[in-house]
Amino acid sequence: MVTTRNIDGVIRTLKRLVKQWEEPVVGRYRDDPFTTLISCLLSLRTKDETTRGASQRLFRLARNPARMLALPRATIERAIYPVGFYRTKAKTLHAVCRTLLERYGGQVPSGLDELLTIKGVGRKTANLVVTLAFKKDGICVDTHVHRISNRWGYVQTAHPEQTEMTLRRTLPRRHWRTYNDVLVAFGQHLCHPTSPWCSRCPVERLCPKIGVTHSR
Repeated sequence: MVTTRNIDGVIRTLKRLVKQWEEPVVGRYRDDPFTTLISCLLSLRTKDETTRGASQRLFRLARNPARMLALPRATIERAIYPVGFYRTKAKTLHAVCRTLLERYGGQVPSGLDELLTIKGVGRKTANLVVTLAFKKDGICVDTHVHRISNRWGYVQTAHPEQTEMTLRRTLPRRHWRTYNDVLVAFGQHLCHPTSPWCSRCPVERLCPKIGVTHSR
């Protein structure tokens, strides 16, 4: 089982492992808070390759709140299609940009609590912006982080928000910023939701495979 006593070694091993794979798409925009925020909103319930294309098309049209708000919603919809719920997301992007302009002078706030006051921004998105764009401590929990942390037995939680709060108590702070990056890549390429590649996993001996019914 993965515990606080061996988590350092597990993360160190996985950091070496994930270097062979392409970085998750949101990480490509880590140098700019606005594009980090927007690409994360696009990524919700959407595969990485779809988010990648949608982000590239949208950012060719606009890379700041004022320019994006000036785009007709239909134009945004065409640019981001076929991301999941693209019509709803186009509406959300307009609303987020309007809030940034009206409340923050067109800048993305750097604090978690401030980000969470923006309609359409949830904990996953807010934590990702805080950690990637502002280099502050936070724990972003997406489906991969939630699933793998429970599969390891490192947490025993039912929902991602519970996972975040548990990790805030148990995960050494030095790993907070990178935990999502590492586990997302690991989950996309090896530790799949169904039929994970346990035979290829360098930390397999520590994993109790909680919830796994079939593996390769």
